[in-house]
Amino acid sequence: MGNVAIRVEGLSKRYEIGAVQRRHDTVRDLMADKISRLVRRSEKVCPAEKAIWALKDISFEVKEGEVVGLIGSNGAGKSTLLKILSRITEPMQGRAQIHGRVGSLLEVGTGFHPELSGRDNIYLNGAILGMKRAEIARKFDEIVGFAETEKFLDTPVKHYSSGMYLRLAFAVAAHLDPQILLVDEVLAVGDVKFQKKCLGKMQDISKGKGRTILFVSHNMDAVRRLCGRCLLLSQGRLLANDNTTKVLNSYLNDAAVKSAPKKWIDVSQLNRTGTGEARFVAAQYSSLCEATGFKLYSDGPVEFLLVIDSDTAMSVGSIAVTFYSLSGVKLVNADSLTIGQVLNLSEGPNVIRFRIDKLYLNPGLYVIGLWIANPIHANRTGGEFDQVQCAFEVEVMESKRELPGKKPDADGLVTCRFELGNVCGFEARDLPPAVI
Repeated sequence: MGNVAIRVEGLSKRYEIGAVQRRHDTVRDLMADKISRLVRRSEKVCPAEKAIWALKDISFEVKEGEVVGLIGSNGAGKSTLLKILSRITEPMQGRAQIHGRVGSLLEVGTGFHPELSGRDNIYLNGAILGMKRAEIARKFDEIVGFAETEKFLDTPVKHYSSGMYLRLAFAVAAHLDPQILLVDEVLAVGDVKFQKKCLGKMQDISKGKGRTILFVSHNMDAVRRLCGRCLLLSQGRLLANDNTTKVLNSYLNDAAVKSAPKKWIDVSQLNRTGTGEARFVAAQYSSLCEATGFKLYSDGPVEFLLVIDSDTAMSVGSIAVTFYSLSGVKLVNADSLTIGQVLNLSEGPNVIRFRIDKLYLNPGLYVIGLWIANPIHANRTGGEFDQVQCAFEVEVMESKRELPGKKPDADGLVTCRFELGNVCGFEARDLPPAVI
């Protein structure tokens, strides 16, 4: 893993606010536009208030076989960076060197022709990646099996749902053996089962086949499990380039909103993924115990009030509140899907009460994540409506209950009940030789 697969040096990209990208029908149009831009640039510099730096002086390296996460809030420059690495757009300054064949999955159906069938698009994408027809044919059945689109293989992809589009696009990108795989936050379009399937495949091609992966995601749990190193972008600048635990710890601490019990928390503008058909706009929490000032405590109850704004009346089968550690480890995930409870939402704002009977967490700081997905209507395909992984921080206090004797200090993230006693009936011959 000593060779460099991706080298980025001083990369910068600036956009003019309100500028319209021109279409070039001929080479003459393209050359004329470039010349006119050079003239305009020499005559007049774009005012600072009309320019935005999507990337500013970014430098890093990715070794062959590395899986590197790319995280940051919306507008941080993650997608712009991947588009430059994919040769979709050009940087204004700096350079990016790619050593190896690149497979990109930047948005649903990237590189697909809507009028062609799924079968034809598999061969088209393989050709774009520089593969011979015989190579694609060897992988064809594996691609179709992974995508689970056998029945629609000869149907034009313009008739595919977003989920079918994504399954086929990911299957092509992952199975046609690119040496470098660039994956943007498109996996959020798929359902939970497909997301797990994709993450498993990426782990397989990175560890088993030594492929290089640059993975953009707002799912911190997926980043933690998949990536050994992380890059953190903010407003076009590289803030951190370190091991995943350190970077996630820094990001979650900065991203989560500080909170207090029994106070409404505005989550409407936070970083999120999903279609937005139903979305979290506010939340509050309480331990229901006035003696503790309604602060959360170990082994005690916790009640959340969640305000969900829905575009239409609908039934949903998965609403979850998740407790994460500050390093992004998922500790408690209370999901209505596990108890089979369907929730009916009316159009507009809805207030949902969500109660956990006992919170088995040790004293400390935790990050709350919110999730809503999976419509029940027969004519819908499912998927993620809204996920706010870093919604707000909560503090869990030590239990206030009076217990006989001294309560020992907990030394783990999650508390547990246990008993201690002697085991009788063992003879010497029943014990391992090392202890006799």
